[in-house]
This record gives sequence, C-alpha cells and structure tokens, in this order.
Amino acid sequence: MSKHKINKLLFGTAGVPLSTPERNISNGIVHVRKLGLDAMELEFVRQVNISKEKAPQVKEIAAKNNVVLTCHGQYFINLNSLETEKVNASVQRILNAARIAWLCGGYSLTFHAAYNMEMPPEKVYEKVKKEMQDIMKTLKNEGNEIWIRPETTGKGTQWGTFQEIVKLSQEIEQVLPCIDFSHVHARNAGPELNASKYNNYKEFSEILSYVEKHLGKEALNNMHIHVSGIEYGQKGEKNHLNLPDSDMKYKELVRAFKDYKIKGVVISESCKLESKAF
Repeated sequence: MSKHKINKLLFGTAGVPLSTPERNISNGIVHVRKLGLDAMELEFVRQVNISKEKAPQVKEIAAKNNVVLTCHGQYFINLNSLETEKVNASVQRILNAARIAWLCGGYSLTFHAAYNMEMPPEKVYEKVKKEMQDIMKTLKNEGNEIWIRPETTGKGTQWGTFQEIVKLSQEIEQVLPCIDFSHVHARNAGPELNASKYNNYKEFSEILSYVEKHLGKEALNNMHIHVSGIEYGQKGEKNHLNLPDSDMKYKELVRAFKDYKIKGVVISESCKLESKAF
C-alpha cells in the first residue's frame, strides 16, 4: 500500500496555470504557489514530457514550494483493446507515466483505463483487472508507491463507472479511484439530459458514502478528484466548460467535501484552470 498521504484537502490546476509567465512545468509549480493553490497535475495526456534526468529537479521545485503533484496519463490507453499490441502499448504508457511521476515526487496517477468495445461489462472488468494486476506487480517490484487511479469516465462507451472502479480498488492493492464528478454527471444524465442527475448534494454524498462503505475511511482520506463544468449530450461528455458556464452545482459538491471531511487533491479541469480552482 502506498505510504503517500495528505492531511487535508488541496486544490490545484490541471497542468501549468494559463497565467504562468514563460509557461513550463517548473515555472508552473512556482506560479501555483503564488496563486495560493497547493497542487498541480502533470499533463502526460499526449506524451510523457518530463525526462528521467529532469524529474528530480521537478520534485525539488515542488517540495520547495510545498506543491503536491498529481499526474494524468495518456489518452491513448485501452486495456480492453481487441489487439494485443495495443493492450501492451497501453500497459507501457501507464508504467512510463507512473515511473516519471514517481520520480517527480508525484502523489497519484490517473488515466482513462479502457473502452467497452460493445462487450459485456463483466468481461471488460475481468480484462481490465488482469492488466491492472500485472501493472501493479511491476510497480511493486520497482519500489514505486504512487497511487494508481483509474478515472471515472464520461461516456457510456468507456469503461469506468464509479462502482466499477471502487470494485477494482477493493481487489488490487495501491489502487484507488479518481472520481471525476463532472464525468459521473455527464455519463448519467441519460437521453432526457437530466441536469440534476448526480448533480446535487444528496447524490454527491451518495458517491462519497459508497466509497467509504466499500473502501473505508482511508479512501476518503486519500482522494484524487477532478471537477469542471461539462457539456454533455445523450451519449455523455462532449467537452469541458468553465464552472459558471455549466449546470455543475459545484457549491453543493464543496459542501459534501466539507461534511465528509475528505482529504487529498481536487484538480480543476475547467477551461480557465486557475480562475475556478474553487
């Protein structure tokens, strides 16, 4: 089990803040602190853009500025691909991101794990579980203790309901959920585009209660959360929006965070990253 834990709830940006002078990762970390935020997510969504040689410097700058780093892995991941070479490539992308994020002093790595490929949910789950077990075995053998967190996804074609990810976390050590509340809302709005579905204090609380019931209080003390405004259609997520431009009831979400006394990191994925990091 990872020893990396946080003693309060921190807020930060998905990537380098837009207002950063001379935008790069190191300057972004420094600027996050100047903005009064406490975390920044390394965006490896296209590629792992920090070298093994550069990572210790990133770790040092983050420690000096008391900024916690999380990481978002590449989009090109599908642990349920029908093609073996694509599964193998996906595994390597997760491992490479985890290795560099760990060298950077990272707290947590998240990624979208798989697509359903029109297969039965039970079969997809077992395939994802097998690949994740192999990934975690490799990381354990390397002494890598970063939290590994499949993210709740925003479309029905993607694997990753919060129930599926909680179940996976029960079965594999050092795995916990990354709960993207905007994705959960978009995924469950349904054909009627129900703006209130998983978008109120009661249902936010139900998600947190579900996590606590199945994973224990430790999981609520080690959260990795994504929040943004979100545009969605009948098939789920379309794109991210700024929170005020969306129907996301983020003030009710923050109230649920407070009432459940959760700890960890909340990352704003809104278009204007730092302006609405709560």
